[in-house]
Amino acid sequence: MPLRKSARRFSINGIFSPLLLSVFLITAGKSMAQWKVIDIKTKIHMRAVHAVSPTICWIGGTRGTVLKTTNGGHTWTTYKVSGADSLDFRDIHAFDKQVAIAMSAGESEKDKAKIYKTEDGGESWKLVYQTTQNGVFLDGIDFWDKNKGICLGDPTQGRLFILTTEDGGNSWQELPLDKRPIAEPGEACFAASGTSVLTNGKGVAFIGTGGSKMARVFRTEDYGQSWQVSSTPLPAGPTAGIFGLRFWSKKNGIAVGGDYKKTTDSTRNVLLTTDGGITWTLAGMTKPTGLKESIAIYHKTNATWNGDTQIRSDNYALVASGPSGNSVSLDRGKSWISLGTEGFHSLSFAGNVGYGVGANGLIGKIEKISSKKKKKKLILVDQ
Repeated sequence: MPLRKSARRFSINGIFSPLLLSVFLITAGKSMAQWKVIDIKTKIHMRAVHAVSPTICWIGGTRGTVLKTTNGGHTWTTYKVSGADSLDFRDIHAFDKQVAIAMSAGESEKDKAKIYKTEDGGESWKLVYQTTQNGVFLDGIDFWDKNKGICLGDPTQGRLFILTTEDGGNSWQELPLDKRPIAEPGEACFAASGTSVLTNGKGVAFIGTGGSKMARVFRTEDYGQSWQVSSTPLPAGPTAGIFGLRFWSKKNGIAVGGDYKKTTDSTRNVLLTTDGGITWTLAGMTKPTGLKESIAIYHKTNATWNGDTQIRSDNYALVASGPSGNSVSLDRGKSWISLGTEGFHSLSFAGNVGYGVGANGLIGKIEKISSKKKKKKLILVDQ
């Protein structure tokens, strides 16, 4: 039966046709926004991305590779960090088109736990941190400002491994053991997208974990010098837990996760908080379901939240990514619709422009997402 373009109400004896209802539900469950996949002619795997602005974006990947665009993704420059051929840059934080910091994930015993910094746009890189002490595995970095930053690692000696910097990443200091957060048996973080550690305003930061029985969220309010922890109802395990965190105000935030060995599993994968990360509640599953590694904020306008003011509820959307595909929420994480099947490991948005990265050279860009819910419509079908 051909579909007409008419969208007027239609009923039979006052009862809406089940077929018409199903057509409406399918229409309402899809986003019109689309990702533009960018072919950069490489097969490196990428889990690190940071959009400084809509036109400037840095990416970190395997084989000691860093990529950068300064023209919105039209062209990309590839940089090879000297002596880092065996390293996998799992997180990258950039300040502008010249200055960036890349973090390598991997066993410290194999000389893979390293941090590099460039100040000349990627042409040269300085090794600013390395360690070979047993058990160190770096998971992510983030910065409060251009000077103060934090780096997260898996637990050593029963406590999370924490580094801090106060000089823009030129040097890093290990938090004394007695000040580090105590981890439960098996508890760890996931170096999957660089978003398991998140700064949020002045001195505040969050860490999402898994590996143990239930996922937990650690928080600090003094630039990482002391920590509190909250349990969550999200199930965890050796390969499951929280993978990504994001806040859109001082009090309201979201955590996403799942199981990296069950990437399409239909289990709850979203947590929400309304009290600054003290308590967390389960929310609706993403669509598509399955592991979500990264969560980002799309702004209708080219603006980035500075951690101090509330974002207007009609001015943003939440975007989650993972191997099973991407999801967007227009109601602060309560419900989700599909935003493409590209399997991005990590996302980064600057205002209304977002970049996603994944395996085998996958890079995507998106420029517009509707931040308004569509009006309900019934489509007339010939009988």
